[in-house]
Amino acid sequence: MIPLPLGEIAEITGGRVTGGDPSVIVTGPVEYDSRKIGPGGLFVAFAGEKVDGHDFAGVAIERGAAAVLGSRDTGVPGVVVEDPLAALAALARVVVARLDKLTVVGLTGSSGKTTTKDYIGQLLSRLGPTVAPAGSLNNELGFPYTVLQATEETRFLVLEMGARGIGHIHYLTEIAQPSIGVVLNVGAAHIGEFGSVEGTARAKGELVEALPSSGTAILNADDPLVAAMASRTSATVVLVGSRGGLTASDISLNSAGRATYRLSDGSQIGDVRLSVAGEHQVANTLAAGAVALAAGMDFGDLVAALGEVGIVSGRRMDVFTRPDGIVVIDDSYNANPSSTAAALRALASMGSGKRTTAVLGYMAELGEFEVSGHAEVGRLAAELGVDRLIAVAGEASPILDGAAGVAGWRGTGHFAADQAAAIEILQQDLHADDVVLVKGSRYRTWDVADWLRHPEEVQPT
Repeated sequence: MIPLPLGEIAEITGGRVTGGDPSVIVTGPVEYDSRKIGPGGLFVAFAGEKVDGHDFAGVAIERGAAAVLGSRDTGVPGVVVEDPLAALAALARVVVARLDKLTVVGLTGSSGKTTTKDYIGQLLSRLGPTVAPAGSLNNELGFPYTVLQATEETRFLVLEMGARGIGHIHYLTEIAQPSIGVVLNVGAAHIGEFGSVEGTARAKGELVEALPSSGTAILNADDPLVAAMASRTSATVVLVGSRGGLTASDISLNSAGRATYRLSDGSQIGDVRLSVAGEHQVANTLAAGAVALAAGMDFGDLVAALGEVGIVSGRRMDVFTRPDGIVVIDDSYNANPSSTAAALRALASMGSGKRTTAVLGYMAELGEFEVSGHAEVGRLAAELGVDRLIAVAGEASPILDGAAGVAGWRGTGHFAADQAAAIEILQQDLHADDVVLVKGSRYRTWDVADWLRHPEEVQPT
């Protein structure tokens, strides 16, 4: 964060200074975890249902925090506000407005947001100091928190934008207006909350509506709902995909599931060899590449740089080989039908000539499409020839029904009541030539992935 006097922070947030000198300068960082606070920082205290951050105000000051931003006086230097979350947003809005050399990049989509954000961050860091923290910091808390990591030296701020309803992305863009906006795709993620993919598209399109006419909208040409967003912005539109301003052609995958493709901006051509697994990474790296070009990167430099981007945030297409030769695809951070389909295709590609296993957990927030969405994933797994399918917990059982309905599928389906049961199934039959995919919404398959990575440390419970 840029240095600000405590009194000015109070003015910006509509609060009052308590227990401290208003002239004290807060230099950052801004943290809501007292264990991460540093000298000169601002600790933001939230009163949660189970943990009250105000109870850790003293600890934060002992660790070097200059002040505490919270909803009550904690007896240490601080600013008391009515709503710490709204205050955090107000502070972020002012800070980003004062950074006149900063280019803000906004990114949204139903799947692939965090991975693509990581790629964008790696590319832009070649052009100047960049803020693009690992993880999915894309909501009303994570978004302003990320904004406040920017300093006067920062040249690029990459912001992931999530939405659970109409107006959510619009709210985030009012905190920090992007000059470059990226929409990756519109799928069934959160469809239970949006009601339809068209509703999802309306929400995601709020990003391009917020762009200035001098800005750039980067849209997936191969997703009709995304490509149609071109009419919703006055910014320059760059289509990416199989057609448009930046295209990928002649795509092929090697035995490790890594893609090679021919990149073209319409006048220049280069061959890209990715070091990350999955054909869907082609679309992700195209979008990231378009951002880099819009920010001033040379095309030739981009071709080389795309081959060097890697996985930063955990549990997202993290491919590793165990000492016993088993290949694991840990894509367990989150799941929806689109992202699970991409992961299954990666499994099929990497498992050619080997035995493949997909451990699939519940996909949340599908609403009335919950049963059909899981069944659809099961059908795809069978059609791709996955040899062994393990559905974790009862909510995921329609996956097995979908697979069983595919004529000619020679694989086997297994139901695991919980993650411990799934681990036991794997324990009983793992071979050195196996390729195992682990996928599910949030924590629902994390234990399985952790056991596969460290079987000696993680035991079924």
